[in-house]
Amino acid sequence: MQLFGREAELKGLGELVDGPAAGCAGVLIQGEPGVGKSAVAAEAVAAATVGGLRVLRTTGVEAERTFAYAGLHQLLFPVRAGADTLPAPQRSALWAALGLADAAEPNAYLVGLAALTLLAEEAAAKPLLIVAEDVHWLDRESADVLAFVARRIESEPIVLIATLRDGEPSPLRDAGLPSMELERLPDAVAAELLDSVAPRLTTPVRSRLLAEAAGNPLALTELPSAVTEAADPVLPLTERLERTFGDRFVALPEPGRTTLLVAALNETGSITETLAAASALLGETVKPEALTPAAEARLIDLEPRTVSFRHPLMRSAIPASASAEERRHAHLALADVLREEPDRRAWHRAAAAIGVDEAVAAELENAAGRARHRGGPAAAVAALEQAARLSADPGRRADRLLRAAELAVESGGREKAERLVEDARGGELTPRQRATASWLLSGFEDGVREDLSRVGELARLAESVAKDGMPAPAMRILWGAAMRCFWAEPGPEARRTLLAVADRLPIENSDPRLVAVTAYVAPFERAEAVLGDLRGLAATGGTDPEVDRFLGSASLQVGAVDLATRFSAAAAPGLRAQGRLGLLPRALAVQAWSQVRLGDLAAAVPVAAEAAKFAKETGQPFMYGLATAVQAEIAALRGEHKQAKALADEAERVGLAAGARPVLATVQLARGIAASSEGRFDDAFDDLRRLFDPADPAFQLALRVYFVAELTEAAIRAGQVEALREIVAEMEQLALSTAAPALHIGLRYARAVLDPGDDLFETALRAELDGWPAERGRLRLAYGEWLRRQRRVVDSRAHLRAARETFDALGMTAWAERARRELRSAGESSPNRGPDAREKLTPHELSIVQLAAEGLTNREIGQRLFLSHRTVGTHLHRIFPKLGVTSRAELKKFS
Repeated sequence: MQLFGREAELKGLGELVDGPAAGCAGVLIQGEPGVGKSAVAAEAVAAATVGGLRVLRTTGVEAERTFAYAGLHQLLFPVRAGADTLPAPQRSALWAALGLADAAEPNAYLVGLAALTLLAEEAAAKPLLIVAEDVHWLDRESADVLAFVARRIESEPIVLIATLRDGEPSPLRDAGLPSMELERLPDAVAAELLDSVAPRLTTPVRSRLLAEAAGNPLALTELPSAVTEAADPVLPLTERLERTFGDRFVALPEPGRTTLLVAALNETGSITETLAAASALLGETVKPEALTPAAEARLIDLEPRTVSFRHPLMRSAIPASASAEERRHAHLALADVLREEPDRRAWHRAAAAIGVDEAVAAELENAAGRARHRGGPAAAVAALEQAARLSADPGRRADRLLRAAELAVESGGREKAERLVEDARGGELTPRQRATASWLLSGFEDGVREDLSRVGELARLAESVAKDGMPAPAMRILWGAAMRCFWAEPGPEARRTLLAVADRLPIENSDPRLVAVTAYVAPFERAEAVLGDLRGLAATGGTDPEVDRFLGSASLQVGAVDLATRFSAAAAPGLRAQGRLGLLPRALAVQAWSQVRLGDLAAAVPVAAEAAKFAKETGQPFMYGLATAVQAEIAALRGEHKQAKALADEAERVGLAAGARPVLATVQLARGIAASSEGRFDDAFDDLRRLFDPADPAFQLALRVYFVAELTEAAIRAGQVEALREIVAEMEQLALSTAAPALHIGLRYARAVLDPGDDLFETALRAELDGWPAERGRLRLAYGEWLRRQRRVVDSRAHLRAARETFDALGMTAWAERARRELRSAGESSPNRGPDAREKLTPHELSIVQLAAEGLTNREIGQRLFLSHRTVGTHLHRIFPKLGVTSRAELKKFS
């Protein structure tokens, strides 16, 4: 049928599908029910077919939202044979997710990468159009995979068109697809459409229809068959349409009416299942011809194996027009037909249940276990929640609700988890259940938004749980409480309480979890013991990336960025291989933060960018803020002041939302560095002084030890020597109780600059600075500047030259220029620093270059970075001319 008033939209979609070989990404078509989203998508399919594209489709169905990866199964089924060529981890994850193989619980991001790789391979043979309709009704797991794919197809011959109802949530909203908003038709176009479908209406009826339809195309085409000369009650448009479709259903003869009700309740559209269930209900064999009247009434389209409803409103109107008893019997008939499909059977039995039913609750609980095994936490949550509603025993009800809440926490569903916990607390709970309810919600945002009094409460809870003989849950609770000591500041009393509980736990002191908790809670008092444990674990560890990840974070607390870099860098490959994108940005952010402190900017640039990207994609705002603040610090050290300001402002916006102290501290550090390099030393001192003020939201107890040298530099040049001496004296007292390397390095620098002399500078330079090149460069520069001021010009040059070379090598442009200025004042010119070829590359391209230089293939690089290997190839094609190379072998000099 001709589409009226959609010329601009059809032109845009036509251009989108006209040349996907260059990579076109896609579009998200949004609008109210009946506005024509599916019709516009159908025209794009027709254009794509004419243009030689292969079309793969999936459609969200409300009844299938509880079946993990149902939408993905529908999409990939035609190309499933290609999965045999996927890398083994991806293949295993995909087969498990689709229920086609019995394997370990698949990781959602490995499933996403498998889908991306499979689709990219298919698109290489023939460009693809992926059409995903009604994505608001897709199961959450399939929607997440589609969003994952949508973010990564810009270089693939793939177009993705998704349709989404106005106001409905979906992961596709945040996938970066441009939006196409379908509005209602203008009055003149609406009249033209109505006249084309109902040319013989009387003037009063025509006017009434135009007013009621208000430009909605579905209403304009469907309401004329139901309108009469008599006045109808005024109803909302959707309700009016559903009543119209319901009237058509009620008017159907038997057995068509019963068969159509079964079809509306059957989520798959299988005509075989529908006819079998209808036959059981009616006590006679029902043939496909029974559905012919429904097709003639324009409610359904009949195909050889499936029955599909022409619009979702038609599907929802039919059960609403049947009695509750009719719906119940239809569900029971479908459940009987689905004996070989226990998950679907359980849901139909649940829909038919009256009151509590423990047998059905147990079936749903088993369905939840199977969903979890397939990597479908959202589906498992839904099954457990429904099982809880049907539970006769209060204890089992609470257990099911809390297990559902735990899965919701793992999948990031904060609101759902909170509701489930509150539902569980509505009944009598055992001590174990009360403990579970108390700590479950602590995983969100590391408790940043919580009342800090929760820290002491969690400490007491951990101790109570440990006394009840459950040390593992107690450790988990304590870990959650300890994390709050990083993101917030609970105060010394809360820290002492946590430490006392940690000391009493029946767990070995060298247990990595306890080492990390101690580092978070007592970064100074226990620094020496923690450092010893960390060094021992660094020598013997490396087997568990999650352990390496939190040991890297623990190292950061005790001033050991060298260890933090080592642990975090060791964690990242394992987390990538396991597809654990939730933990990966945490490891990457710590790695980037530490690399910048060590002056390794070239390595930190791609790591920080990737941390920010994955943190945003996985919904971790404070990790995104921290990674963005690190990017701001890098820009400041490079002398890119405008970019540093923009990134610092963005990070601060995120951090201020709940006072995330590490984010705000790193923001102030970046601003202070930028101000110093611009010669605004008063501003620099004001920015950096905040890091040492306990009343300031940028104060972070553990991280402040890293900033002594920057504060010293700004204070001396701003003439704030006395204020500096007060802060340094405080830090000297702290140094008596901690072995934190960063603090002692910073204090040696401060002593030499505050009371300059050869002895103090030489003492600082003789200290262990291997692995701390930026700090050595800073000392050399300060020593050279002092020597020049003492008119020992010849002596100064060696130190200034070494500082210049260090900062050039590290890419710390602002510091290198300062060394050049000092050398000129000392009578020595410096060669101009040529632009590093790597600076022409984006952070993303830098990551690819480094991995290619290590000898990884495009496919291996794609697996590391969660890209298709063809996208990697496209990037390398662009990178080679930027670097002036012609082969992969030449990339080694840029790694």
